[in-house]
Amino acid sequence: MQKQIFIALFALMGISAGVVAQTATPEINRTQTEQQRRIHEGAATGQLTRHEVKKLEKQQRKIERDKLKAKSDGVVTRHERRHIQKEQEKAARKIYKEKHDAQVRR
Repeated sequence: MQKQIFIALFALMGISAGVVAQTATPEINRTQTEQQRRIHEGAATGQLTRHEVKKLEKQQRKIERDKLKAKSDGVVTRHERRHIQKEQEKAARKIYKEKHDAQVRR
């Protein structure tokens, strides 16, 4: 009896690990964290105006919504992952552009 319970628990853990692996997005999460850090740093140093921060944060929220939507069915497909990565690349360029323009917060 104990052997059957052990086997059932082991099988359940294996299935759970498979689902987590299919929805894991460590590279996307790392990029998202780094972009948030860059935005907050730019706001703190005055490189970004309040309006720029607001726009960049809105862009980050959209990426987060897209990531959660991709994970909602239990599998993040290659297409969904690439779409999110392209959005992050666009956001990275926007962050750079806004931090290095002539506008500064006073």
